[in-house]
Amino acid sequence: MAEQSKGLPMTAKWDPEKIQRDVAELKALEGKPFGERAVGYIKRTGPGLLQSAMTLGAGSAAASVMAGASFGYKLLWVQPVAMFLGVCMLAALGNVVLTTGERPYRAFGREMSRAIVFLWALGTVVASVIWHFPQYGLAASSARDLAELLGATVASGDGVFTPVGYAVSAGVGLLILGISILTTWNYGSGARGIKLYEWFLRAVICLTIIAFGIVVTANLNRVEWAEVGKGFIGWYGIPEVDGSVVLVLGMLGAAVGINMTFLYPYSLLAKGWGEHHKTLSRWDLGMSMFLPFVLVTSLVIMAMSVTGVYDPASEMVREGMKPLDASKALSGVLGENLGRIVFDLGLIGMTCGAISTHMVVCGFTLCEMFGLEYTVWRYRIFTLAPAIGILGVVTTTPMWLPIAASAICFTMLPIAYVIFLIMNNKRSYIGDAVGKGLGRAVFNLILVVAIVVATIGAAIQIKGRVIDKLPELLGSKSTASPELVSPTPAAPPAANR
Repeated sequence: MAEQSKGLPMTAKWDPEKIQRDVAELKALEGKPFGERAVGYIKRTGPGLLQSAMTLGAGSAAASVMAGASFGYKLLWVQPVAMFLGVCMLAALGNVVLTTGERPYRAFGREMSRAIVFLWALGTVVASVIWHFPQYGLAASSARDLAELLGATVASGDGVFTPVGYAVSAGVGLLILGISILTTWNYGSGARGIKLYEWFLRAVICLTIIAFGIVVTANLNRVEWAEVGKGFIGWYGIPEVDGSVVLVLGMLGAAVGINMTFLYPYSLLAKGWGEHHKTLSRWDLGMSMFLPFVLVTSLVIMAMSVTGVYDPASEMVREGMKPLDASKALSGVLGENLGRIVFDLGLIGMTCGAISTHMVVCGFTLCEMFGLEYTVWRYRIFTLAPAIGILGVVTTTPMWLPIAASAICFTMLPIAYVIFLIMNNKRSYIGDAVGKGLGRAVFNLILVVAIVVATIGAAIQIKGRVIDKLPELLGSKSTASPELVSPTPAAPPAANR
């Protein structure tokens, strides 16, 4: 094992005393009652927050809006199942990294294939840059909607932005970029910066939950709790409506994106976590990643039902339903426009977390791809790679870019999953950490199911985003213009990126 591939020069090397204290405290927690252990682990969570913030972006907003607007409570089970499979796969990856302490790009290249891990990293960067555009696009759309509520005219009759529309779009884009630079650069500056960044993500995620929670809470008298329960346990399965199977399978296969799989192990190493942090890492995935994702997506789906966006008399896959359309449909909730305002703010909160985590993962990935050791300024410079996505506030990307990105990213996700399964069972590399007995067999079965689902989801995404778009691409001679369009992904949408 090459020593130069171990760890990251963040907490582990800049504040080794903190790591020693953490390990001692975790050992002490093992002998505590369950309640005390739970509180102790929850207080120390962190890397899962980055995963949660990254997946709670424009794509998950679009997926949840479409699921709720199309079928009400009936698809509440989909996002929890999708995220459970993703969490299990990341747990396997975390087991490998925490056992060895090695950076996976170098280690997996040595143990498996340098070409495949290069494509894994390339897919991460491409996804982070290309899917940066719709994050800014959704934030700008929500900001323009808020401006309209204040009486501003943001678009002319022919669908082109007015000067006010451009100003609002640019203003919110620059504000989010500025906040993202400040927070992500803090993340690369040491233990204190990591802690500050994690609290920033906690705040964003909490505000997002509160925003969507307010919309649902204001309509509690309309919630059909029996139907909510049936929705979560999958009582209705997949509705027998054209396009519903594709929608559900697409959602199941896209809860975790290729850039999340690269970010997670590096965020573990950035915290200085090692073998003694394995139990903590599992709590972290459950409390910081799974729970916030399920809360936010479920609240959005429920909001579509309780506020009347969903029409049970005419169930169909509403492919044209975008988050901004849902926001406008909430006029009259909480007063004349307050529901619409709160929903818009929730959408902006979702994009803030996703944008900053895209920047963080590029800081890690590009250093690895170029074979550079980590320094504060190398990391900071590389975090700016996806910043071009700010152009998404007023325009979409040229058609060929998302087509190429989809081909790379969705192809690589199931391949990356297979790598994680193999590495988590490679006794010659991680020894007894492969597990044993029935527990190992059951966990491996879950991972195989995750791979199958990711493969099916990837195939659906590639067909919809690549194959079906090629005729249009080959016949198109122009790129997108800054018209009044929402660059939010179409159905079935990826849940992040």
